[in-house]
Amino acid sequence: MGALLRRRVHDDASVGWYETDDAYPLRTFRWETDAPRGSILFLGGRGDFFEKYLEAFGHWRECGWNVDAFDWRGHGGSPRLTADPLIGHSGSFARLVADLADVAAAWRDRTAGPHVVMGHSMGGHLLLRALVERKVVPDAAVLLSPMIRIRTPLGVRLSEAIASWQVRRGNGARGPWRESASAANQIDSMSMMTGDLERYLDEQFWLDENPAFRLGPPSWSWLAEAFSSSRKLRANPEVGSLHIPLLLMVADRDRLTHSGAALRLIGQLPNVTLCRFGKGVAHELLREREPVRSAAMAAIDDFLAAIAAPARQF
Repeated sequence: MGALLRRRVHDDASVGWYETDDAYPLRTFRWETDAPRGSILFLGGRGDFFEKYLEAFGHWRECGWNVDAFDWRGHGGSPRLTADPLIGHSGSFARLVADLADVAAAWRDRTAGPHVVMGHSMGGHLLLRALVERKVVPDAAVLLSPMIRIRTPLGVRLSEAIASWQVRRGNGARGPWRESASAANQIDSMSMMTGDLERYLDEQFWLDENPAFRLGPPSWSWLAEAFSSSRKLRANPEVGSLHIPLLLMVADRDRLTHSGAALRLIGQLPNVTLCRFGKGVAHELLREREPVRSAAMAAIDDFLAAIAAPARQF
């Protein structure tokens, strides 16, 4: 799929809103197909908006899958949670898990099975937590670069302590730094996310088209919640009780999330399939350069083929 198709929502797809149990509007995406093999619910990461993944959505839809997605509370096109729209705030990851459970229940009731939930980065963390807490019960799940442990130069213990202290001081909704627009910072940001310049520029295209999508640093509260939730998830023995088919996809040199922590926690589960990428592969596997991206998509295709009816022949 070329840049032109990555930079428009297809006419057959719909963008709308879903009201949660506390009357918060989540921005949603729906792209259905006739005689579906099954249905996919995709969960992006921190700061994401679903337009970033239109290329992958188009592929899965062509393969016969219904595709749904939504922008997390306070992210993408969903309303912000602080006076500063650039701060990526969350007062509680439990609230995000509740949002996921709410959306997933309605999605499962509305769509054909089998039902597969895919989560990237923060979305992978929240998906795994929802699975462990039995808040979401799909037929299978895909975890892409899941946020099981955040990479931080200060170490997770000290970083969590600092973030929690800032929350106690009343700074929870503030960001710990300001985003830099320097060329050097942009290059470093790209290198952490993807090695594909064109796909990286797709994101900038959507931000130019929709400035409200732009999100800067996380809030102190988001950081405290992320460190705490990740620590508790790594220590939760219930993770070992998961028996649904899982596909775990990681980049060994991921500079944002710790792939080793994900492999230790999830890699030994009884029904897990592993897909690992080595040197030169960044965080966003579905937006990486070729042939990495195609290999990632092929691994997902193989996983889906094992749980669903064969793809339609065109």
